[in-house]
Amino acid sequence: MHPAFSVIFLTTLIGVGQGMFLAVFTGESYAAVHLLPGQDSSAFYALGTAVALAFMVLGLFAAVFHLGKPSYFITRAWRGITQWRTSWLSRELIMLPLTMFLVFLYAVFHYFGWGKDLAVPPTLVLGSITTAAVFGLFLATGMIYASLKFIREWYCSLTVINYVLLGGASGFTLAAAFSAYQAPELVTFYAIWAMIITAAGLVTRGASLIRNARIKPIATMQSAIGVRHTHIQQKSMGMMGGSYNTREYFHHKTRAFLKSVKWIFLVLAFAAPLALLALGQGGNVELLLAAFGVQYVGLLFERWFFFAQANHPQNLYYQTV
Repeated sequence: MHPAFSVIFLTTLIGVGQGMFLAVFTGESYAAVHLLPGQDSSAFYALGTAVALAFMVLGLFAAVFHLGKPSYFITRAWRGITQWRTSWLSRELIMLPLTMFLVFLYAVFHYFGWGKDLAVPPTLVLGSITTAAVFGLFLATGMIYASLKFIREWYCSLTVINYVLLGGASGFTLAAAFSAYQAPELVTFYAIWAMIITAAGLVTRGASLIRNARIKPIATMQSAIGVRHTHIQQKSMGMMGGSYNTREYFHHKTRAFLKSVKWIFLVLAFAAPLALLALGQGGNVELLLAAFGVQYVGLLFERWFFFAQANHPQNLYYQTV
C-alpha cells in the first residue's frame, strides 16, 4: 500500500495522546492507594491531561488532510458514523471525539479540584470511564486494518496489540519527561513502565515482522487472470499512464529501501529509547525528552513501514508500471 502521511501522523499523534492519558491516570490510581505520592491536581494531572489532549487534537487535524476536500470534514463528517454497525472506521469516528471529550472533562475536574475531598474522587470514576474509551479507540483504530482479510499482513491480532503497545510506550515515555519537570519523584516510575511497554512492543512488533516475512501469497498471476500456464510474465500494465490503482495501492520503493526503513524504526522506536530511558530515569530531563523525540520519529518510520508492507491483491494486475 502507498503510505499516506496524514494517516501516519493521525495514528501516531493520537497514540501518544492516548498513552499519555493512561500514564497520568495510572499515576493518580497508584496515588489513591498510596503506592505513589499524590500530586497537585492543576499542576500535574490537569496539565498532563492537557498535553495528552493537545496531541489528540493535532492527530485529528492531521486526519483532515487525508480527505480529498478538507472542507468536507465539517459538512459531511457526520456521514462517516452512519455505518457504525458494520464499519470499524465509523466506530473510530465515534470513539475519537468521545474519548477527547472525556479526556477534556478529566482535565477540567482536576483543574478546578471538583470533588477531590470526597471519599471517592469523581476523577477516579471519570478516569476509569475514559480509560475504557481510550482502549476502545485503540481497538477501533487497529481493527480498521486487522479486519481486512484480503491484506494478510494486517489480518492478525498482533495489529491491534501493536497499536496499543506502541501508543502506550510513546505516552509513558512522554510522561517520564513531563514528570521530570512537574513531579521528579515519579520519573523512575514512569521511565520503568515506559521501558517495560517499549520492550513488550518490540517483542510483539518483532513477532509481526517474522509472521509477515513467512506469508505465502494465496493468489498468483495465474489465478488472477485465469490462465494456468506455468510461466507468465507481465510486460505492460495495459495503459499509457498511471491511475489511482497504481498510485495508491503500491509504494514504488525497492526491497532494499524497505529493509533499511525496517531497521531504522527498530533502532529508533525501541533500542534507542530503551537506552535513553535507562540513562535518564534518574531525572535527566534532556535524556528523557530525547527518548520521546527519538521514539516518536521511530514510530513515524514504523507506521510508514506498516502501510508499505501491506500487499494489496490488486497489485497482481500492476506488477509492471
